[in-house]
Amino acid sequence: MPRRRFAFPSLATLLVAFLTLVLAAFVPPRARAQTSAPLTNDDVIKMVQAKLPDAVVVAKIKSSQCKFDTSPDTLIKLKQTGVSDMVLQAMAEAGSVAASARASNQPPPDPNDPLAEHDPGIYYLWPGPGGRTMTLLEPTAYSGAKSAGVFTSTVTYGIAKAKWKAVVRGPRADVRITEPMPKFYFYFEQKHGTLSYAGNSMFGGLSTPSQFTLARLAPKKDRRELTLGEWGLFRASSGTREKDIEQFDFKKVAPGIYEVTLRNNLQPGEYCFFNTGQTTAAGTVGMSGPVGGGSGGGMLFDFGINPAQ
Repeated sequence: MPRRRFAFPSLATLLVAFLTLVLAAFVPPRARAQTSAPLTNDDVIKMVQAKLPDAVVVAKIKSSQCKFDTSPDTLIKLKQTGVSDMVLQAMAEAGSVAASARASNQPPPDPNDPLAEHDPGIYYLWPGPGGRTMTLLEPTAYSGAKSAGVFTSTVTYGIAKAKWKAVVRGPRADVRITEPMPKFYFYFEQKHGTLSYAGNSMFGGLSTPSQFTLARLAPKKDRRELTLGEWGLFRASSGTREKDIEQFDFKKVAPGIYEVTLRNNLQPGEYCFFNTGQTTAAGTVGMSGPVGGGSGGGMLFDFGINPAQ
């Protein structure tokens, strides 16, 4: 009876299979999710029912590959479900962009190419072994500034300092980064020169990253805080404290597109890009505390640096 011969895989085949498994392990879940299924009507309904802000839903639509049904009857049903006009407009625009690309036989812009067209905003570029991935830093609201240590400052006649702080809900940002010197890209709307969503400017008059501060947030049990000013008996100051600021450089790489690089490694923690003009808009810190508009809020772009593995 003849012996059976078994064909063993070659060393090259085994090596290719091993490298494929290693690269798949290094691709973060966020990146794999972005390249899996396109965004659908059901996804939008889930986000709306979860009461996510319209600006966040629109930002997600504009930064994702979409497969929407935007027929008149479907749009009417979406409206009756509670989807806002702002989100409906973004869905319709996403559908028209895809249809235009199919009509011209041209592929849509690569969402992971820094020089390709992007919705205005701030993006983190992850240079992963499986290919670069751009992640949008979705805008996060902070509540009205609060005064910390006012009672102590009052009873000591201003000798003890009081602090004026902006408060962000949640102890951690959704976007997590593992590298200590991440690279970011700022995309400004060319028509208005602002970072905006669906044509509505969040920060009017902004045109370069120089109008932003990169600051470290202080994590608490259920929130993060950013000190915007201090006052006491002999001294008052407004603006982000120097010790909370991280320095960065930027260069213009295309009309409305700026590449932002850090000067130093970031330690593990919580950070945000913060429009420096909001401090003035929220109120001025006087010798007796915040004056004018101190209870206002605003938007920032947050992210977190995870400890090295």
